[in-house]
Amino acid sequence: MKEIKIFLSIFLVGVFFTGCSIQKRCQAPELNLPDEIIAGENDTLTIADMAWWELYSDTTLTNLINKTLNNNRNMRAAEAHIKQMEELYRVSKASLFPTINGLVSGNRETNAYYGEKTSIDPEFSLKASLSWEADLWGSLRWSKRKGAAEYLASVEAARAMQMTLIAETATAYFELVALDQELEIVLQTVQTREESVNQARLRFEGGLTSETAYQQAQVELANASALIPNLEQKIAMKENQIAVLSGEYPSKVERGKFDFNISLPEEMPIGLPSTLLQRRPDVRQAEQQLRSAMASVGIAYADRFPRLTISLVGGLENDELKGFFESPFSYVAGNFVAPLITFGKKKAQYKAALAAYDEKRFAYEQKVLEVFREVNDAVITYQKKRRTSELQLNLFEAAQKYVDLAQLQYLNGVIRYIDVLDAHRNFFDAQIGLSNAIRDEYLAMVNLYKVLGGGWSSQAE
Repeated sequence: MKEIKIFLSIFLVGVFFTGCSIQKRCQAPELNLPDEIIAGENDTLTIADMAWWELYSDTTLTNLINKTLNNNRNMRAAEAHIKQMEELYRVSKASLFPTINGLVSGNRETNAYYGEKTSIDPEFSLKASLSWEADLWGSLRWSKRKGAAEYLASVEAARAMQMTLIAETATAYFELVALDQELEIVLQTVQTREESVNQARLRFEGGLTSETAYQQAQVELANASALIPNLEQKIAMKENQIAVLSGEYPSKVERGKFDFNISLPEEMPIGLPSTLLQRRPDVRQAEQQLRSAMASVGIAYADRFPRLTISLVGGLENDELKGFFESPFSYVAGNFVAPLITFGKKKAQYKAALAAYDEKRFAYEQKVLEVFREVNDAVITYQKKRRTSELQLNLFEAAQKYVDLAQLQYLNGVIRYIDVLDAHRNFFDAQIGLSNAIRDEYLAMVNLYKVLGGGWSSQAE
């Protein structure tokens, strides 16, 4: 009884001092979060609360995202890593309990020593052994915490991967349909300029205009036609990118039409600072990595102190099968191993673990700073891209009226043909500009949703 009390006293003192020392030496991150993500905006809601299939209502796009999440090799690798870390976590938990092994053996030893009669020494045994390390200084418990942190970090990494893949797929999709729209604009422009060339040729051959107008029309046609191969190349490469994202070899990608009648909200709720950190899986991954580093400090600290291992072996052992089950055997041992002279190795390992913790702590603090910068940049970008879309729409409408007016005035002989060409060029640029502006507004929405931590919730049914 007295020995048990001494053992428990040593154990509790070790646990107390180990825990206090680690908590004291591992400084908590200094975040000093602002009251608002953006000055003047203190939303309690956030767009990130929306499921991704609700935000991206295009059925073709949601099907493509689902395919990507199911087939993308990086996503599947992240899921396999989760399983790996889950099993390793079970290993660290099992280390707290005794290890029990069984042994069945039989041997026959023949000895023929010089000058002695040959002897035969058989032995048969059936044994069970139990080995248990008393976690005096918390090394095994810190190992368990480290395993748990690494497992949770792998879960958050997979969520971050899903969030990124959804954003990449949506971005590539909107870029693809915008390229389709741009190619359609170019093809329509080519068709219009072919008609202009025919009209200019007829007027030139009829003596109504000089050859200069006819050549100018051909130049405009050639300029528009030269844009087609580059756009077709970009479309094919974008299709290849989307196919690989969805885990397939390069192939054609199903998609819808580009929507010129976009009606995204002028402002989107962004939530509170605490909400932002809770929603960003990459931030939570960095937090779990910090906890893993703290556990490594605890392991290194406990490794500097003695270890107590208790072994128990029992079973049956005899030199012949007769009377085997009436020949019990038992063996009990306790090992108390302490590092005496390590020439500073244990201490250096402990200090290295402390430095590694500080490295992770600063990385976590930097990650939080970068997250707030990303959100601020994304909000500003969304607001400005939306404003650009409005201005481009005004330009498009004005350029369209300008073309109609210039065409009418040219037919009535009021202006020169070069003025008509200038009006068509402005209209073409306005069409492309509006298409790109709407595309950029979509992309800004995708990025804002991502940086706010949206997109890693359960998949659509």
